[in-house]
Amino acid sequence: MISFSTCWNSARHTVGDAMLREIKTKLGFDLIELDQSVRGPLVPGIRKIFDAGEIRFSSLLALPDGCNFSAVSTEERERAVTHAIQAIDLAAQLSAPFVILHLGKTNMPPITHRLIAMAKSGGYLSREYVRMKISAVQERENDASERLARMKSCLLQVIDHAATKNIRIGLENRRNYEQVPTERELSELLEEMKSPHLGYWHDFGHSQVKQNLAFIDHAEWLRTMGQRTFGCHVQDCIWPAREGQLPFTGGVDFEKLVPLVPTNCLFVWKMNRNKTADTILQSVQIWKERFGE
Repeated sequence: MISFSTCWNSARHTVGDAMLREIKTKLGFDLIELDQSVRGPLVPGIRKIFDAGEIRFSSLLALPDGCNFSAVSTEERERAVTHAIQAIDLAAQLSAPFVILHLGKTNMPPITHRLIAMAKSGGYLSREYVRMKISAVQERENDASERLARMKSCLLQVIDHAATKNIRIGLENRRNYEQVPTERELSELLEEMKSPHLGYWHDFGHSQVKQNLAFIDHAEWLRTMGQRTFGCHVQDCIWPAREGQLPFTGGVDFEKLVPLVPTNCLFVWKMNRNKTADTILQSVQIWKERFGE
């Protein structure tokens, strides 16, 4: 059975108990995902409505920007592990079975937005575009093994703690090529660690951007990772990289992709506040008609 949950993109808006009530009453979602903005003074109010049975939580998204599992600095990696453990503890307190991790970024110069700009200006797959992309891949692969080892060392600590709380960790695919892990790195991490508490979290929008920029084939990637998938962030994407769109309004081929994930996969609507309740509910209804409950 498919569960429907929602996360509210809070890059510009703080998620508190009032907003959580609004999401439930206006949108009717039974489960809600919290993101990394939830900390400190917001937690008591959220705990209060949770303890009162007003809200249930599906998952918690971590880590805050600036935390980096792949950092060369030991101190920076330790800080990332600490934040992840704190997220696991909060998820356990709120009976949320999943914590979704962002693992950080490399030190390479940003390439993604330059490629997006070239695509928009008519330079998609031009010689300059291809040279820039190949150069970025070669630069990144130069220290891939060391970076992978650092991420693995951090994850071992996080998974050990997650196991004590019966929390599952989902490693999310990333939108930008300079972020970690890449698809290859992510696959290797899951294969080598082989933990029942570690799996994959798929963001349809992120992978569509990667496909649009010619880094991956979206369907082939999800076909490879499908059975390891704990859940998905559901958003559409208008070519080349306008994410945050409601399903069925962009270029993501959901009819082709959704059957590639397990039937018990958790689908989390990833929304910005500029989407109205009516349009969100309409997208959910279309989803149920095409894919069932």
